[in-house]
Amino acid sequence: MTSQATRPDLRDTMRGELIDRAHDDYDRARQLYNGMVDKRPYLIARCANAADVISAVDYGRENDLLIAVRGGGHNGPGLGSCDGGLLIDLSAMNGVRVDPARRTVRAESGCTQGDVDHACHPFGLAVPAGIVSTTGIGGLTLGGGHGYLSRQHGLTIDNLIEADVVLADGSFVTASETQHAELFWGLRGGGGNFGVVTSFRYRAHPVGTVHAGPLFWDLADAREVIRWYRDFLPQAPEELCAFLGLKTVPSTEPFPPEIWGRKICALICCYNGPADEAEAAMRPIRTELPTPILDGVTDMPFPALQSLFDPLLPSGLQWYWKGDFVRELPDGAIDTHIEHAAKAPSELSLMHLYPIDGAVHRVGRDESAWHYRDATWSMVIAGIDPDPAGATALTDWARGYWEDVHPYSMGGAYVNFMMNEGQERIRATYGDNYDRLVEVKRTYDPTNLFRVNQNITP
Repeated sequence: MTSQATRPDLRDTMRGELIDRAHDDYDRARQLYNGMVDKRPYLIARCANAADVISAVDYGRENDLLIAVRGGGHNGPGLGSCDGGLLIDLSAMNGVRVDPARRTVRAESGCTQGDVDHACHPFGLAVPAGIVSTTGIGGLTLGGGHGYLSRQHGLTIDNLIEADVVLADGSFVTASETQHAELFWGLRGGGGNFGVVTSFRYRAHPVGTVHAGPLFWDLADAREVIRWYRDFLPQAPEELCAFLGLKTVPSTEPFPPEIWGRKICALICCYNGPADEAEAAMRPIRTELPTPILDGVTDMPFPALQSLFDPLLPSGLQWYWKGDFVRELPDGAIDTHIEHAAKAPSELSLMHLYPIDGAVHRVGRDESAWHYRDATWSMVIAGIDPDPAGATALTDWARGYWEDVHPYSMGGAYVNFMMNEGQERIRATYGDNYDRLVEVKRTYDPTNLFRVNQNITP
């Protein structure tokens, strides 16, 4: 590495800021969402535009630097950074342009989900995405993207029209169904393996005010609630998303003090449809289950729902998560879930089951890299706590929980819910699509320049 000779060249070719270890902002600039991960890149290229990304990729390749790419920085194992290499930071590239007539959205890859929601909402539109507004739209999209609108409108990648990409050789291409179609196929679920995406163009859908919010039951009712939920979901209208959680009520506002610290079973609901049909869609939940200890379902703007959990999940918490795709919930799996949820090591630790049905099932498993089109849920188990002293307990709980419920899974996981779990798990995640992904990798990144990710090895 000839850094002293070449570094001024990168500085001279960038509009954005170049941050080295002597920079006053270095420690803040290198921080990641997961406080359990601490990495120290040699340089941070805070790119202002696609030209900066091209310069940074060329610099990293020519100087044989390890390259990591960061959008929102939410990646669980910290794959949005690296030790001793070049971090291409896209966070300053956060422009959004909405075309309300065509119902399309162009978002730069440094945007958060909240940036996109904010820009779309005045037009009565939304792009299907996740459930936490601070999530980076780039990593979310490249991994697949599921959330409140998935049953109705599919995954984020099912609504991706095209992507602008800087490739390993520094060239710039647009990938779509008609241009670089194999690259476009791989980007839809294959993660950051093939290049640096600088912008995405999405299809948006009518979403304004939704009937949404949480319902909580005491953990003593969890078995009844989960059994009911597994039967209710397949016949629920696709306008209604209800994801299930085993959680603890945080000891903070806005939750009533009398239920702080209680272990619960939760349904977090979102109905996006005619207002006069919302109550009817929700009626089975309210009439066929025990009375909840909290019913927070109300009418709210969609961006308010998307940011509902943000105050509880600030950057810098300790995180350890494990995921799996799930098709069925037999009674044995339900009992195992409840057993481990009762032993959660912190108030923020949780298990969520996100619906993967409806519109998601109407896309073939070979139409994008995202393989598990026949799943019913995407499961995540997350140990979360602000105290670094609790990191070992979080990790042990999440791993033990996952090991006991994994036999009830389909074998692979949502790539955005994986830690550093090895090549076997990556192969399981992509299933029959893995070999095709390898060919896309060989075409677009044959030297594996982009390998700080859940890596597809060429």
